[in-house]
Amino acid sequence: MKDTPKRKAEPAKTAPRSTAVNAAPYGGGAAGNSEVWILKLYVAGQTPKSLTAFANLKKICDEHLCGRYAIEIVDLIKNPTLAKGDQILAIPTVVRQLPPPVKKLIGDLANTERVLVGLDIKPVAKSVK
Repeated sequence: MKDTPKRKAEPAKTAPRSTAVNAAPYGGGAAGNSEVWILKLYVAGQTPKSLTAFANLKKICDEHLCGRYAIEIVDLIKNPTLAKGDQILAIPTVVRQLPPPVKKLIGDLANTERVLVGLDIKPVAKSVK
């Protein structure tokens, strides 16, 4: 009798519940500041407002968090039940999960100053040469 290699059973494939976006490896940014920001952006499909909100959030994070963040995009068209966990009432909404406390902002995030204040993001000090 021949020994045939046993194949591992593959788990059933399911639709992804969300998409995570990492701009850069954790630990970047200002020296001594390794705090990682976990943000969830709740959207409904790829509408212009949702795309604008993601682009604005990514730009703000790139400029002020220097790679110390992860953005998880949750599409409520595909998974409407996920809105209940963070009590999402309007979209697009960004939820800051880490660092605590949890904070929420609704809208396309076009007003950078409002986003910085609302999410309590302190800009990274740039070194002057």
